[in-house]
Amino acid sequence: MIGRLNHVAIAVPDLEAASAQYRDALGAKVGAPQNEPDHGVTVVFIELPNTKIELLYPLGENSPIAGFLEKNPSGGIHHVCYEVEDIIAARDHLKAAGLRVLGDGEPKIGAHGKPVLFLHPKDMNGTLTELEQV
Repeated sequence: MIGRLNHVAIAVPDLEAASAQYRDALGAKVGAPQNEPDHGVTVVFIELPNTKIELLYPLGENSPIAGFLEKNPSGGIHHVCYEVEDIIAARDHLKAAGLRVLGDGEPKIGAHGKPVLFLHPKDMNGTLTELEQV
């Protein structure tokens, strides 16, 4: 059901410094920051030959990333994202298998302009997991 790894998301305490590190020290192609108010984050995508890294920074006081950074002040891996062809079929299959979909269970539009869902980390070996329809 799942396809390729779309991205690994890393919460960072300083978006500009993290972007510069990937660009200057690692020589990666670094995108421009984009605000995602529906998700409470500002994101920067790092393009790699086989996948992407998504840098996450809090947007607003109620950002879920702010809480993550309070517990992890240096930042850290926040979630992994896998591609699926049909997000509704994937959701229904996973729910039938006993996995919990976060929020109201309905897809939201993610940073790539495509529908996304998140699965509860306790159901995914301690890893917050995003599914993105491609």
